Formats: sequence, C-alpha cells, structure tokens
Amino acid sequence: MADHKIFTMAFARVYPLYVQKAERKNRTKEEVDQVICWLTGYDPAGLQQQIDQQNDFATFFAEAPAIHPNRSLIKGVVCGVRVEEIEDPLMQQIRYLDKLIDELARGKSMDKILRQ
Repeated sequence: MADHKIFTMAFARVYPLYVQKAERKNRTKEEVDQVICWLTGYDPAGLQQQIDQQNDFATFFAEAPAIHPNRSLIKGVVCGVRVEEIEDPLMQQIRYLDKLIDELARGKSMDKILRQ
C-alpha cells in the first residue's frame, strides 16, 4: 500500500472543510454528519469522538463500526479519478466520502446521496 499523505492527515483537520463546502451551498453540518455516519456506521457521538481524538484517516476508517454495503453504488469522478476504479481500499473509502460531500454541495437530495 502506497503511503499517501492523506492517510496520516487528521480527519478533524479535513472535517471543517467538508462542513464549509456544504454550508457554502446552503447545506448543513447535520447533513454532512448524516452522510459521514451513513458511510462509516459511526453514530454522532462516535463521529465526534474521532474528531476529538484527532485520529488520522487510516484510523478513522479502520475503527469505523460498519462501512455501508451500498458504498459500491457510489460512482463518479473525484480529483480526476473514477472512485469505482481506485484499487487501494483506504483511498477508495476516502474518495467515496469526498464524492458524497460533493453530491451534497451540488444539491442532490439526501435520498439519492444515501443511495436509497
């Protein structure tokens, strides 16, 4: 597994950027949290604990209670790469999250974002 800089970056450092991106497009922090919890299986308290502990992305996803089985339905391009074609499992999880936040910021309905 290649060591990408993002793997060791604190999730808590990127989380506010996710919230800012969503809020600029009239979405809410609660919607960001809902999307993150859907993908990872964290409850709101568990998500906040990860943020408070300053865990890196590798730990954040390693400790995720239940990565959602419908994550494979997330398709599209993030940073010029198709998320469904990413081979590194951790990088794919990170890009799935990026894609979900992008969809939220673009105004997609929560039902579509959460693949319901």
